Amino acid sequence: MIAAAHPAAAEAGARILEEGGNAIDAAIAAQMVLGLVEPQSSGIGGGGFLLYFDAARDSVESYDGRETAPAAANETLFLAADGAPRPWPEAAVGGLPVGVPGVVRMLERVHRAHGQTPWARLFEPAATLAERGFAVSPRLARMIDKNPDLARFRDTRAYFFHSDGSPRRVGETLVNPAYAETMRAIAQAGADALHEGPIAAQIVAAVQDDPVNPGTLALTDLAAYRAKERPPVCGDYRRYRVCSMGPPSSGGVTLLQVLSLLDRFDLSALTPGSVEAVHLISEASRLAFADRNRYLADADFVPVPVEGLLDPDYLRRRAGLIDPGRTMGEAAPGAPPGSEHLARANAAAPEFTSTSHLSVVDARGSAVSFTTSVERAFGSRLMAAGFLLNNQLTDFSFAPNSADGPVANRAQPGKRPRSSMTPTLIFDEAGRLVATLGSPGGPRIIGFVAQSVIALLDWDLDAQAALSLPRHVNRNGATELEAGTRLEQIAPALEALGHDVRIRPLVSGLHAIRRVDGVLEGGADPRREGAALGY
Repeated sequence: MIAAAHPAAAEAGARILEEGGNAIDAAIAAQMVLGLVEPQSSGIGGGGFLLYFDAARDSVESYDGRETAPAAANETLFLAADGAPRPWPEAAVGGLPVGVPGVVRMLERVHRAHGQTPWARLFEPAATLAERGFAVSPRLARMIDKNPDLARFRDTRAYFFHSDGSPRRVGETLVNPAYAETMRAIAQAGADALHEGPIAAQIVAAVQDDPVNPGTLALTDLAAYRAKERPPVCGDYRRYRVCSMGPPSSGGVTLLQVLSLLDRFDLSALTPGSVEAVHLISEASRLAFADRNRYLADADFVPVPVEGLLDPDYLRRRAGLIDPGRTMGEAAPGAPPGSEHLARANAAAPEFTSTSHLSVVDARGSAVSFTTSVERAFGSRLMAAGFLLNNQLTDFSFAPNSADGPVANRAQPGKRPRSSMTPTLIFDEAGRLVATLGSPGGPRIIGFVAQSVIALLDWDLDAQAALSLPRHVNRNGATELEAGTRLEQIAPALEALGHDVRIRPLVSGLHAIRRVDGVLEGGADPRREGAALGY
């Protein structure tokens, strides 16, 4: 089974599975199609994180394809001439925020280790669809219409708009011969086709020659990029084992903190979406986000006390701060073991929501959880060789220092910006796969995934029901409730507990597969356009 954010991507992955390919093969084929039909969310000009469960070896591996800062970038990257941080809308477009793309290098590394279908076959569905053309979906049309500044940039204007300036419409056929050529080049030469040669030159030219906001990404940056295998972070919740991605993603550590902080509360006795459940989950999230914002960043550049942040005694003490009858308000970060000499400033970064997630389980029982992104909708707005380039460098904290000291997530040459992507695998006490899931949503990803894990494990909801639940998120500030859902009705009761409640759209994009008694059930978030396909 595969669950992905667009039916065409799910179909491409399902075909590979039907041909005898494994979960890795299906994920690669689906990603290449997503980059074409859902370009606002992910693609080969971006990055991602992938968890792989190898059923034959009974092992979990995690892979880092996060973008890196160019060698010429430094901590002043997003500072204006007066030393103040630049406004996000000004900094987020053009060449300046483009990081070195990493997703193709990562997928190549994973495929060499575990792939079964020949590499070149995995690019055929996307290449064929790009040449034949695909129908503009309602979501893509809506996103083009909501982002008129795409028309400021030559290539995105030509691709997403008509010659009279009107945006592409729902159902219109969009062809992309340049993307087809790029797919065939990567099929032939591997990731080298993207990181060296003519395509690399097009990427660099788009970044450096951008008239709006030129950047420094160079051919040497592309050639030097390396995808990395990282140790996954895993922790116990109830009678289950939950695994996710460690730094430079903050997602896994923060998710495991949220779950551990809730372990002493009997959530199974509460109703999903009840005042009591939303309050407890929000309070745990406050504590976890307070630690996240202070300590988590690229561990290759700054010490990150991962073990201390997940230390059971530390989390037990932190959980004692949760009052079932009153909110704590904004939580202060704790002092986990190993943090004694870390002078860190609290700092968040303006992560945005245009990301995608896909989950796969193959016939052998191996599984993939893969979250992939170009950062905000349509990334930097720049295109090269038929695909969009990311603006992931805006995930760095714009201000590198504060009165408390240096910010862990400040920009540095070659550094990977902190992410919130939270690809997740769940196992039972016997080590058998229970579920694979994840979501887009910027820093809200962590809350979306945590809520869904609780729905699957505490409330025993099926995959689709868990993903369809009304969303609520707290990032150590306001408690956000999804507009237009029944959660709006509990706002007064939460306010009576001291919560600052905000009603707003919360557009998750969860995709999950759950194994129940040897049968796979899939779910696709109704807020997006995805599908779960099995055979």
